[in-house]
Amino acid sequence: MLVRLSIRDIVLIDKLDLEFAEGLAVLTGETGAGKSILLDAFALALGARGDAGLVRQGTEQGQVTAVFDMPARHPARAVLKAQGIEVEDDLILRRIQSVDGKTRAFVNDQPVSVQMLKSLGAALVEIHGQHDDRALVDAATHRTLLDAYAGLEEAAAAVAQLWEARREAAQAVERHRVEVERAEREAGYLRHAVEELEKLRPEAGEETVLAERRTAMMQAEKIAGDLSDAYEVVAGNASPVPGFASAVRRLERRATQAPGLADPAIKALDIALTAIEEARAHLESALRAANYDPAELERIEERLFSLRAAARKYNTPVDSLAALAARYAGDLALIDAGAEQLARLEKTAAETEARFRKSASALAEARKKAALKLDKAVNAEIKPLKLDRAVFSTAIAADAEAAGPHGFDRVEFWVQTNPGTRPGPLMKVASGGELARFLLALKVVLADKGSAPTLVFDEIDTGVGGAVADAIGVRLAKLATRVQAIAVTHAPQVAARADRHYVIAKDALDKGRRVATRVSEVAAERRREEIARMLAGAEITDEARAAAERLIKAAG
Repeated sequence: MLVRLSIRDIVLIDKLDLEFAEGLAVLTGETGAGKSILLDAFALALGARGDAGLVRQGTEQGQVTAVFDMPARHPARAVLKAQGIEVEDDLILRRIQSVDGKTRAFVNDQPVSVQMLKSLGAALVEIHGQHDDRALVDAATHRTLLDAYAGLEEAAAAVAQLWEARREAAQAVERHRVEVERAEREAGYLRHAVEELEKLRPEAGEETVLAERRTAMMQAEKIAGDLSDAYEVVAGNASPVPGFASAVRRLERRATQAPGLADPAIKALDIALTAIEEARAHLESALRAANYDPAELERIEERLFSLRAAARKYNTPVDSLAALAARYAGDLALIDAGAEQLARLEKTAAETEARFRKSASALAEARKKAALKLDKAVNAEIKPLKLDRAVFSTAIAADAEAAGPHGFDRVEFWVQTNPGTRPGPLMKVASGGELARFLLALKVVLADKGSAPTLVFDEIDTGVGGAVADAIGVRLAKLATRVQAIAVTHAPQVAARADRHYVIAKDALDKGRRVATRVSEVAAERRREEIARMLAGAEITDEARAAAERLIKAAG
């Protein structure tokens, strides 16, 4: 509910802070005192269109702040969550209107779009009167209101879920049918491609491995001859090893005859033999590494040629041939198993369609029964509101061929204002005064079902007499036991039933050079005086005070 409204520099309001509570609050005052300005400012905080003309003359900007106490499960929390805004305590909506026409919007001091502010405002407050864009006159909301009145929200949600399941099942059938038809058109080509690729058996990464092996073998071919020649020198028929070995043996045998003379030579020859042996071992290892099979090289080149030819033919990289083969095989499998799978999907879609239609039909019947109860309840409420010859009805047009997430039904509130006239949509048939009273009757019946927690009624008692005004007051008070109600009124019968009474007036400032709108809460004697003024006019008489006292006591 609304707990505080603060206004700064809006038209005639320079500074205003109002506290609100549960129940019925009324705002009264002389014509032109600023009641409309107050509502315009409140609507601005709720996301209404901005207007540079709202800024008080002589200032650069105006500001309106509305503070709400919001229940834990209020629908507005979903709007906040979608924007990443967490609200632990009060919800604060703030709107700044600049004299250049620009506006800025904030929620708990976080900047938001005006559209987001408007969505929040619509969930928090309904203003009935000159701001009827926020009222329940939109036919698109009537079905939701009927469901809320009858407690059919869960059934309606189940129908919406079935509609979504039905849509997804139908889409699955269509997607599969398109795939099967495409595959069937390409069946001949696919079978040839699958057969060819199965023979080729390409593997991912195969081209890189073969190319590297081919390069290595071709490089080995170039050096293999030189390695072989070097090995022949070291270990072949012309190898110096036998000669070196024979020389070492002869010198070792003669070493005792001339001690020390041949030792350096023997040592050097041993080193040479060791080095030659190491060279032979390295050359053997190199020859083994460089060894290649010309037939293998040929096989590698043929394989690379085949892979690259297939890649060109199917217009895909060599490394993608394996995936292409798998996809083509899958398409063929789809053709072979497509009819069976399509039949299964079609069966599922038909079953889902049947469940949806069964639930939608049950919901339609429940709505028809609920509509009769709603019509009876509303018609009982409108009789005392000087609408005793009018008839309210809930028009339900069921069309199974125009089904949607809501089911089969199009729901709209209709009225017949006089006997013999043709019933029609509420907004088109009812006059302004009648519309306000119809809406009040609806709100009393619907109460907190499908309603914003704060309802504002702007002079819905205009042009009605005492008995009707009293009936309006009774219904506003009744409504205020379940939601917060705020009424701008000229009817003393309505004002007398308020839990809190605010008086709007103009004060002269700066020696009469300008005026400002002031709002004050009144009680006891001051409240009686205000109601007496509403009864008597400019001159308040003792009779008016006595009448005001009787109204207050009767309301109490």
